[in-house]
Amino acid sequence: MAAERLQKLMAASGLCSRRHAEELLRAGRVQLNGRVAQLGDKGDPACDEIRLDGRLLRPAAEPLLLLLNKPAGVLCSCHDPEGRPIVLDLLPEELAHGTGLHPVGRLDANSRGALLLCNDGALTLLLTHPRYAHRKTYRVWVQGHPDQTALERWARGVPLDDRASQPVGLRRLGQRNDQTQLELVMTEGRNRQIRRTAELLGHPVRDLQRVAIGPIELGALPEGRWRRVDRQEWDIQEPRP
Repeated sequence: MAAERLQKLMAASGLCSRRHAEELLRAGRVQLNGRVAQLGDKGDPACDEIRLDGRLLRPAAEPLLLLLNKPAGVLCSCHDPEGRPIVLDLLPEELAHGTGLHPVGRLDANSRGALLLCNDGALTLLLTHPRYAHRKTYRVWVQGHPDQTALERWARGVPLDDRASQPVGLRRLGQRNDQTQLELVMTEGRNRQIRRTAELLGHPVRDLQRVAIGPIELGALPEGRWRRVDRQEWDIQEPRP
């Protein structure tokens, strides 16, 4: 095969995203034929030796996509220096190590529900590309009983960090005691966006579960379990330039 930029090869191997690969290159952690590689270097795994922290780069594997029902308290990470539970701990040994699986997107540690894991950098990019505006569906319990004014304000999009937010599909599902359950459909995924918005509106989140990512639904998948996602569920076309 023709030589490719190292960050592209690293992403294609399932090692990490292309952006993370660029960070690894800048940090001097990638070696090309025995020397420290630079951002912009190219290589061919068929004839070049490419290593990360001394480990030989694996050839690209068959694309693999898993849907995991993440429990609360588990980190969306491939490694935690503090030894806290991570999503890879929920997979069999043969999948957790040596396949290059990594989380696609994020759920904060206190949230639960649908999380995709992928071993293919190009597919990860397609699943997270802003041009697709992939819809994500959440079931959220908030404190109190938001009135119609608060719900309409949330649906229009509450600005965060002095930036406008996109509109949200929102409907009330029910209530119990002093809490209300809402369904949110969003195409935006800013850091802790649901929790921060609910706090600003005076109705803090008590439980947050993501139940679908685009057409891929959590369904009856038990918490802490996973399943393979069939190709037809994630057959995505390249974004237009």
